[in-house]
Amino acid sequence: MKRVRLHTLWFPPLGLWLLWRNREVRWPRKVLGTVGIALYSIVYAVVVIGLLLLAGMQWEFRGGMLPYLTFRKTLPNYDAVEANRRAHNQPREDARPAARESYWTGFRGPNRDGHYAQGPITTQPRLLWKQPIGGGYASFACGEGRAFTIEQRRQNEVATAYDIESGRELWAHDWPGEFVEALGGDGPRATPAYDEGRVYFMGAFGELRCLSASDGKLLWRKPHGVTLTYGASASPLVVDEKLIVVADDIIAYDKRSGAQIWKFTGEKPAYSSPMRVTLNGQPQVLVVGKTRAMGLSIDHGKLLWEFPWVVLQGNRNIAQPLILSSNRFFLSAGYGTGCAAVEITTSGAREVWRNKNLKNKFTSSVLWQNHIYGLDEDILVCLDAQTGERNWKDGRYGYGQLLLANGLLVILCGDGDLALVKATPDSHQEIVRMHAIEGKTWNQPALEYGKLLVRNAVEMACFQIGQ
Repeated sequence: MKRVRLHTLWFPPLGLWLLWRNREVRWPRKVLGTVGIALYSIVYAVVVIGLLLLAGMQWEFRGGMLPYLTFRKTLPNYDAVEANRRAHNQPREDARPAARESYWTGFRGPNRDGHYAQGPITTQPRLLWKQPIGGGYASFACGEGRAFTIEQRRQNEVATAYDIESGRELWAHDWPGEFVEALGGDGPRATPAYDEGRVYFMGAFGELRCLSASDGKLLWRKPHGVTLTYGASASPLVVDEKLIVVADDIIAYDKRSGAQIWKFTGEKPAYSSPMRVTLNGQPQVLVVGKTRAMGLSIDHGKLLWEFPWVVLQGNRNIAQPLILSSNRFFLSAGYGTGCAAVEITTSGAREVWRNKNLKNKFTSSVLWQNHIYGLDEDILVCLDAQTGERNWKDGRYGYGQLLLANGLLVILCGDGDLALVKATPDSHQEIVRMHAIEGKTWNQPALEYGKLLVRNAVEMACFQIGQ
């Protein structure tokens, strides 16, 4: 027993293992010893964590149930950002790409489904450039050879434009705003949207701004009230001549003048972005709110149908709906909620199937050849889109994000790694995994003409991934 006690003092699990391996100790003493080791383990854990904190270790929430211990939290280095951007302002000649049609103009691509269809990609991504960036969780919208995003820089929210070829900052437009949230993280969340020479930005407090894509000049602005715990996160959506945003209400503006066209006030908001879709032959705006998924008419914001959808543990929907067919879509949420397939008919919405095989927490899924691929919390899963049955579950990628390109899953992992996985229902087949950016990464990647843009609250980078 002396040996058991000594080992328990410096590492309780080893002491417990030795206790139950000792044939000379009767089981009543083993039970009593187990209780004692359990109580000592609490004290041991407090002391060890206290020493680690004194040594400079910090807590960081990375998506799981328990916080992550790290000596280096994923926080922006504003001094490094400012020094880097001053260098950008030095006169120099940038090779400008020939003018071509913009493709990845908003959140998760042209259809908000995470599907890149401009051409094949390579399985050997090549780094083109990398540099520091301000805080926040937005992705990039692309247009005119530029990548647009929104960042936190000290006490300001900053709309920025970067040259995709070089990474050089072309302009920055800021306004006062500092969103701070200990669990969800600091900074703005909503990915901007590009359309016909204009870029639309939504700050975490609901500040909506329309800027000129060429020089960042303010064209119009609209402040909104936002009561969401984790801030305004929905990306603005351009539909024909309308700009549709989700703050505390769902509002359609004239995209050129900013004049309000309609407002829907019948549902509290969630964190996912509105989508333009066609379901059962009818063009509409698909929105997921606090308690339901809804179809709204594009012209007037009239409710067309509704489907109850409540995320468990008092949370709200984050993942994007995924269109499965001409009249079906997929919903998924974390916090033990699960997923469902919904069908839209002339009489309304009905549930096709529901299970807990795929729980998207911060990420959204993709569809390829009648199969759904997504992160069940932090593990990759493949589901049959018709039945919801799981084909496989394998590979840990953290609470990252994924896209689909040429039959490959492009996964930006929760720790900043970049992975390519074959999209096949047969088995999990990871092709490559490499380091991309440093630290916790919840931001969606973007793909424009074969260039993969990634960022988090510390770094941004561009990889050549197109063939």
